[in-house]
Amino acid sequence: MTSAPEAPRLSRSLPDTPVAAPVRIVHLGVGNFHRAHQAWYTAHSADADQWGIAAFTGRRSDMAEALKPQDGLYTLITRGSEGDSFEVIGALSAVHGAVEHEAYLVYLSRAEVAIVTITVTEAAYLRGTDGHLDAGLDVVVSDLEALRSDPRHPVASLPARLVAGLVARRATGAPALSILSCDNLPENGAVTKTVVQDFAALLDESLPGWIDSHVDFATSMVDRITPGTTDEDRALVQQACGYVDAYPVATEPFSEWVVSGGFPADRPRWEEAGVALVADVEPFEQRKLWLLNGSHSMLAYAGSIRGHSTIDEAIADPACRSWVEMFWDEASRHLTLPASDIAAYREALLTRFSNPRARDQLARIAADGSTKLLVRTVPTIRAERAAGRVPVGCATTVAAWILHLRGLGAPIKDARAAAARDAANSGELPEVIAGVLDALEPGLGADQNFVAAVLDQANAIQQPI
Repeated sequence: MTSAPEAPRLSRSLPDTPVAAPVRIVHLGVGNFHRAHQAWYTAHSADADQWGIAAFTGRRSDMAEALKPQDGLYTLITRGSEGDSFEVIGALSAVHGAVEHEAYLVYLSRAEVAIVTITVTEAAYLRGTDGHLDAGLDVVVSDLEALRSDPRHPVASLPARLVAGLVARRATGAPALSILSCDNLPENGAVTKTVVQDFAALLDESLPGWIDSHVDFATSMVDRITPGTTDEDRALVQQACGYVDAYPVATEPFSEWVVSGGFPADRPRWEEAGVALVADVEPFEQRKLWLLNGSHSMLAYAGSIRGHSTIDEAIADPACRSWVEMFWDEASRHLTLPASDIAAYREALLTRFSNPRARDQLARIAADGSTKLLVRTVPTIRAERAAGRVPVGCATTVAAWILHLRGLGAPIKDARAAAARDAANSGELPEVIAGVLDALEPGLGADQNFVAAVLDQANAIQQPI
């Protein structure tokens, strides 16, 4: 009896797969979100055949190792309420590990490369409490030393990688380009410009002026819930599509991208794929950061402490649902978009969060809370306290985060949480809250009414279901 032939590996040699477009975009931080979002929009642009992406990983190389034999192709699984749909995305014309620094410099030196996009983490921008580059960090110091010794020397941090690419571009006389952050940071274009210019000034006093005249720092708001890839996803693709895909990506049907920028060297016709091109991203950015990301952080900590593992499980918990609604009420009071828009967005979020087929893991969302809460939760705390109100919804998020730092719920994965973690574990819960709040936002621990609300909510979170 003969065995069934093995399924072929996904590659551009298979019939009906996209042809690789010439590289005009370089992406830093290729992961599942980039592949479900920016790469998807680029693949669906009317001029996709002119806009290939050369994508570089962050610290890990497994994504590059998986996608290189597939010529950058991967399967997007869209998980709707009625079932899955499958699409081969061909926007990644080349995939590289972060260690392939020389390849990155070569791309940035080319005149035809028009855009650098970024999806890393909020923490990767290495900002200090004043919003500028934290120049005292070991990685910043070592990257500066490396580039001073050799401008093509490999570097580790995001600001140094961007500056190294710009140094290489200046050396060849290539024209202006855009750098487009797609991370969950308020005014992410301005943030990127600040840390790049700070690093550039430390490296070469002539460089900031060149950057001012040759680099457009664009801003964007991104939104699409995208869990990690599982073995079940791989098996599903092989069964449904008849080929082996080492790194498919599953996502939800909803997607949104709002962009503002000059794009001096052109851009894909993203608007024809559904991108909103606007003069001011901030209202959309705040809506998404506070309502979606803020409630995600709350559910990641409170939900995992209450025994849940995914967003859909957590939002089905009546206590978690009520805390999310309470937080949304607080945050919504300070959004500037029309009330009808906010109400519709909240309703859509409940539908998205309740999708049992998305299976977005709370442990993934819980990472880097010390940085995320500063942009997702603290702005509403400030605004509500300035209005004379105690934001119990915000207090719930902070209380759950403190319990998380004390070892409850999702595992801790937060490189910048040392001070808050030490404070959280320095005594009994009522004694440590003020210290943790001060580690998160200096001065917040002196707000006795808010401290009391955090303690009350920490006790509520730990009540049996």
